Amino acid sequence: MHLISDEQRRIRIGRRHLLAPSVRSESPVAVADAVVALHATDAATVFLSACARLRVPDVGVVEKQLYEDVSLVRLLSMRNTLFVVSDEMAPRVEASNARAVAAKERRTLLKHLAEDGNGLDEQWLAGTEESTLAALAARGSASGSELSAAVPALRTKITVFPGKRQETVQGVASRVIRVLAAEGRIRRDRPRGSWTSSQFRWTASEPRTEQEAGRAQTELALRWLHSYGPASEADLKWWTGWGLGQVRRALTTAGAQEVRLDSGATAWVAPQDHGPDPAPEPWAALLPALDPSAMGWADRGFHLPAEHRALLFDRSGNIGPTVWWNGRIVGGWALRADGEPVWRLLSDTGQDAATAIEAEASRLAGWVGEARITPRFRTPLERELTA
Repeated sequence: MHLISDEQRRIRIGRRHLLAPSVRSESPVAVADAVVALHATDAATVFLSACARLRVPDVGVVEKQLYEDVSLVRLLSMRNTLFVVSDEMAPRVEASNARAVAAKERRTLLKHLAEDGNGLDEQWLAGTEESTLAALAARGSASGSELSAAVPALRTKITVFPGKRQETVQGVASRVIRVLAAEGRIRRDRPRGSWTSSQFRWTASEPRTEQEAGRAQTELALRWLHSYGPASEADLKWWTGWGLGQVRRALTTAGAQEVRLDSGATAWVAPQDHGPDPAPEPWAALLPALDPSAMGWADRGFHLPAEHRALLFDRSGNIGPTVWWNGRIVGGWALRADGEPVWRLLSDTGQDAATAIEAEASRLAGWVGEARITPRFRTPLERELTA
């Protein structure tokens, strides 16, 4: 069995995740494909993750591919989380994950409607959806509040979890829009405000050719292994949210091969992908909260020292902004209220690293400009740095 060392795994991150300067890309689409999917729960993360990997960081280019070319697609998919993937990857992600997520979202909404006890049923939901789509077609693009103003049914309120401790009254507009978006019938358009805003407008979405779920899972697993292998079954299960049976079928049909790690554990790589990648030049990176390179594995011990976790993660397990040196997480960073990047190193990295990190911070400040970014999931170190 081939051995792939932790050092080689870190080399792969630098090269395959387009983080070393010599391998950065010209295209946000290529960036998304390199890491399979960009986390999009926090709107700013998409831009920060993409621009960290672009030769010339450019918010306008990312916006164009998201909202004009639609060569980047937002999907509610893996782990019921919002991601951005390339248009080429979207059908695979939709069939392997997003379709099941959308079905669950619809079942949950129908359950809440039924529990409300006011006769709101599947027929009512279908009529509300058709009215919403018609209103959107008439406008071309609309915010949630504009759609609610145009469609009276969207102003309906329901009691969620009636009779239970968490009972609350909610409007249905955001829930109906979420289901339509999860099913790919509408998509997020440019937000109200800047690129850091999550107050999206909505527009109609073109339907995609459907793929068979099993085949799509195999193709997605193969792409993920190329970007994140070697990785364990547990890593793939965590990243995708699949059951263990689905993970094992996908690995088998993808022809994945077992390798040995420095720890003595076994892991999986894509077929014939057990040879060494050449080391790139030394590199530093300032990556945002929930960046794919930090969120790609359940077990991150090969690039994240255990003693750093308490400062870099929130209580729900979301990682904050991180400082990287040659494939290791060595600290965290934040943007102060005046836009100045500030960071703290948690590992002793030496002067070469300090110089490279300073250069990356300057590069970040240069393209972020007047934007002010506060991560949605705030971590202890990020809070300290901005205090």
